[in-house]
Amino acid sequence: MRAFKAHLWGLAPYPYKKVEAPVKLDQNESPFDLPPSLKEEALRRLARLPWNRYPEIHAEGLRRRLAHLLDWPEEGIVLAPGSNLLILALAVAAEEVLDVSPSFPHYAHAARVTGTPYRAILLEAREEGFALPLEELLSAFQGGVFFLPNPHAPTGTLFPEEALWALAERAKEVEGLLVVDEAYREFAGSDFSPLGRGNPHVAFLRTFSKAFSLGGVRAGYLLASPEVAALVREVLPPFVLPAHTGTILEVVLENPGYVEAVAAHVRAERERVYAKLRGHPTWQPYRSHTNFLLVRTPDAERAFRHLLAQGILVRRQDHYPGLFGCIRVTVGSKEEMDAFLKAAFEVAYA
Repeated sequence: MRAFKAHLWGLAPYPYKKVEAPVKLDQNESPFDLPPSLKEEALRRLARLPWNRYPEIHAEGLRRRLAHLLDWPEEGIVLAPGSNLLILALAVAAEEVLDVSPSFPHYAHAARVTGTPYRAILLEAREEGFALPLEELLSAFQGGVFFLPNPHAPTGTLFPEEALWALAERAKEVEGLLVVDEAYREFAGSDFSPLGRGNPHVAFLRTFSKAFSLGGVRAGYLLASPEVAALVREVLPPFVLPAHTGTILEVVLENPGYVEAVAAHVRAERERVYAKLRGHPTWQPYRSHTNFLLVRTPDAERAFRHLLAQGILVRRQDHYPGLFGCIRVTVGSKEEMDAFLKAAFEVAYA
């Protein structure tokens, strides 16, 4: 067939395969659904909504609310059905994409789909964790868009603030765009938005999928300079945020108190499980600032299959550079983590 661009043939599919299991710890989701009272309120508003009418063209009402909550210019906010779509839009617009490796796979996938030149720099693997190869990144960052998750997926590392300031200055120097993906910020208590206040060459991706417990709703946003945000809005389709998504976000932004309870639970369970796994005879957990733990095992496939046989689904990460033997475990409820720990210690003797 000659209907499509040649580079799209043979693209590898996004690396996810759905597997059913009683304890689902594979997608970094919140272990809790939206509180029932908020869900009921969202459903009441949805029932009153005229479904035959298009939503606001660029979610202006929600942008105003976010601008007030975050003290960010309304013109610099872009909302979309998931930050993945914002990543795709940025890749469409980019001259080139710079990444680190390993990293969130959608950055590379978006670059390949859009035919944008792509380069990834290996993280430094250390006994205690992973680090940015700062000098190599400063040299490699010559323009285009540099995606950097911080806290980092899939390692769970929180890179130091001084490294990000150096990269922000480099972005200004080469007139590129540093995009700090803060999908896991609530679990780290971090906020890197000061990097972008006064520097239009820094932008931030945030999501409602994790601490806000809205993975199934699909919603995220970009904080950027008004100039960058205007360009991204033009790349996205008009009326991109569905009316039902906007209504649910309206409710949660009016009632955000539950988010800290979700994040506090995750932080406590993450540290408890990390401490327990430190005593495992053959597995090595890495420090995490996210809602998951990266764990190095002698054999990722054996670990994965053993856990699945006990009804526990985790995510293999051993196909990424530097992550031989690694699995990724989402922090779930206390009961789910107890089941994971029991199975994890059984594998040492299986």
